[in-house]
Amino acid sequence: LLVRTAPEEKHRGITWLAMPMDLDGIEIRPLPTLLGSTEFSEVFLEDVRVPVECRVGVENDGWRVTNVTLSFERGTAFTSDIMKLQEALRELTDAAKRITRDDASAWDDRALRRDVGHAAAEAEALWAMVKYIVSEAGKTGLPGTTGSCLKLYYTELKQRIGELSMRLLGRAALVREDVAGLPAQEFVFQALQSLSMTIAAGSSQIQRNIISERILGLPKERR
Repeated sequence: LLVRTAPEEKHRGITWLAMPMDLDGIEIRPLPTLLGSTEFSEVFLEDVRVPVECRVGVENDGWRVTNVTLSFERGTAFTSDIMKLQEALRELTDAAKRITRDDASAWDDRALRRDVGHAAAEAEALWAMVKYIVSEAGKTGLPGTTGSCLKLYYTELKQRIGELSMRLLGRAALVREDVAGLPAQEFVFQALQSLSMTIAAGSSQIQRNIISERILGLPKERR
């Protein structure tokens, strides 16, 4: 929980609190997603008092703590997800070889093979970026702003792979369960989940601003 502790300051007047969720005055309202899950919620606070021992870092230093946390969330935290992305491409390729259309394998579609090949190359590039970020974090202790590049590219690639999966399944994607031995349920789950990934941990627009201003040194967005 980020709270304003010095009104006269800007970023320096914010403090980070690890708020226990069983405190009096907290109301949680789950928000169902497209998948039917409720990992997101609205949280309402009414006269909630958080003990000072729940403070993370020193008072008024919460913005720095936030940026350190987000640099890990947008960087090294995606390592396992990118490995899963590569596995998803292998499963997509296997499914394409088993699906037949007009007496031909779906894998015979040159456009599909081209798009899968492009996605596979991008996934390999992402993996190289992961290794670079992990190496830098080992030297400096922080992933740095490069994590925004990784987060942006990974989440948008995941959406493109989801779209490829839906294109491959065709009408079978409407059933949202396995059909004819194909992992349609998992394909649909991953495609729908990917829609939230470009919002979580900072939207793609925020990542582009960070990249342009802090990495490329472009003029700041007019606010």
